[in-house]
Amino acid sequence: MVVARNDRLRHIFFTRNPIKWLCFSSQICVPNSITAADYTPLASPLLTKYYACLYSHLIMSNSYSLLPAHWTQIDTSSRIFSNPNSYSKMCYSFYSSFSNKTLSRSFRRRQRNRLKAASKPILDKQQLERAISQLPPRFTSEDLSSILTLQEDPLVCFELFNWACQQPRFRHNVSTFHITIRKLGAAKLYQEMDDIVNQVLAVPHIGSEALYNTMIYFFTEARKLTRAVNIFKHMAKSKNLACRPSVRTYNLLFAALLSRGKNSYINYMYMETIRCLFKQMVNDGIEPNVFSLNSMIKGYVLSLHVNDALRIFHQMDVVYNCQPNYYSYDYVIHGLCAQGRTNNARELCNQMKRKGFVPSNKTYNSLVNSLALSGEVDEAVSFLWEMVEKQRSADLITYRTVLDEICRKGRVSEAMRLLKVLQEKDIVDGQTFRKLLEVVGEENGNLNNRS
Repeated sequence: MVVARNDRLRHIFFTRNPIKWLCFSSQICVPNSITAADYTPLASPLLTKYYACLYSHLIMSNSYSLLPAHWTQIDTSSRIFSNPNSYSKMCYSFYSSFSNKTLSRSFRRRQRNRLKAASKPILDKQQLERAISQLPPRFTSEDLSSILTLQEDPLVCFELFNWACQQPRFRHNVSTFHITIRKLGAAKLYQEMDDIVNQVLAVPHIGSEALYNTMIYFFTEARKLTRAVNIFKHMAKSKNLACRPSVRTYNLLFAALLSRGKNSYINYMYMETIRCLFKQMVNDGIEPNVFSLNSMIKGYVLSLHVNDALRIFHQMDVVYNCQPNYYSYDYVIHGLCAQGRTNNARELCNQMKRKGFVPSNKTYNSLVNSLALSGEVDEAVSFLWEMVEKQRSADLITYRTVLDEICRKGRVSEAMRLLKVLQEKDIVDGQTFRKLLEVVGEENGNLNNRS
């Protein structure tokens, strides 16, 4: 049994060598064996965490030599210790249960690295041997491509690719590189994928636009934007015209850059890079498509350059021979509403509907909020009912803004009638109805206090 108070357990994890303290402390008495029977549902969770955490530290740090002689071998057949990944999780839970301090960034990073190492897939050597046996004696790159395509295990593909590199008179082609990179990237084995990418970049005559685009895509998925930009530069400098960047390459970079921003300032910084890329694309004679132009519009809206977004929007048909689609209108209307330009937003919304597009929830919510805040309450309510007819859902902020502005105009009874109609038609649920009712009550009380 364990004789240790909570303060002593807390002390364990604030000492520099918790393993040594646990093993030689006279306050702790460990039973001769630890089995699965000790971890019944009636057992103390504190004991379970203690034993698991102690064993976790011993496994992670290879500190078997610190065990005293009177300790017996721990029974690892218990389900508590059957998974190395559970060691770290229990250690983390044990630490957080008895610590009054916020976990440091270094501790969280070490814990994350341990979990990642524990969850790393293991190579199936038998499957690798079967794959090798399916290849003919003098196999070609086409034979290897067909075997790589059939393999579901990405580690087997990686090892098979490396094994083929060591065979005499064999050279990989674009197909084998492409299949291996695609399988490793889809499995998020980015370190192994990076090794294959370095081999591609080291051979000047190997490569294609699709292969380089696949590299850029998976590096952007891994948030390695610098690596993706370096591959783009490698494509731009390539003497092989088939490897030069295309509109798909630029679109991948546009999407990656637009996903980085969390506020207007960050979007403003990345928008300058997007603008330079767009200018380079046009100067190289590559015609932008709808996705490229929508990326520019979205970037300008997110960085609060709505006039530039409108300029691109009006140039789509005239300059670039592209018709605005659903997303083009969506981005521009949202940007206009954010600046309170309700007249322009309303005109574009009507134009959008005339072309057969149905505004999204985001477009309707932005427009209703903007109209209500600008004092056009009746118009906002009209668009609110239009949302219901088009089966679009308004959020709590939209309902609250409309009711709040109606009450501020002294039309509390009208706000109550609107709220009751929304409830009767099951447009708002009970929780939302109670929150909105409080809003109307607060505004009614404020009006009474003013009078």
